[in-house]
Amino acid sequence: MSFVSTATDPYRISFVCLGNICRSPIAEVVLRSLLAADDELRDRVAVTSAGTGNWHEGGPMDPSSAAVLTARGLDPTTHSAQQMTVDLVGDFDLLVGLDTSNVAALEEMVGDRRRPLVALLRDFDPDGAPGQSVPDPYGGGPEGFETVCAQVEAACRGLVDRLPVLLAAR
Repeated sequence: MSFVSTATDPYRISFVCLGNICRSPIAEVVLRSLLAADDELRDRVAVTSAGTGNWHEGGPMDPSSAAVLTARGLDPTTHSAQQMTVDLVGDFDLLVGLDTSNVAALEEMVGDRRRPLVALLRDFDPDGAPGQSVPDPYGGGPEGFETVCAQVEAACRGLVDRLPVLLAAR
């Protein structure tokens, strides 16, 4: 997950949830698909995901997360769970927590550094759910994963709209 810095660095975003097998990989795949369709941003943004815990490190995403993405024509097969650590946060421009506890953990990791920015995903949803977490569907049925994917899609569209401003402020 580590990046080597150059003068033409892309803007680096990492989505972070608890175990990096449900919510954050959905967000990673969704944002990548939105960026792939955007001529202005496609080559200017790099996206990854991670978890605050290491329980699933090296494993694939949850089968229900993969299924909800596959049903939308998106490819979930390249995911390998990884952990976000204090040593890695400085590699990013924006860390996006999927819930408020993830945001708190990220803010603690970032400490008093100037960057990266830390944000809550649903704060990017233009139709509003500021301050609201994406619920953790782990262990639940398919409807929970559908809800998560819908919330992630709405917020990621809002994030794409906000990216030109974030890139300019870099």
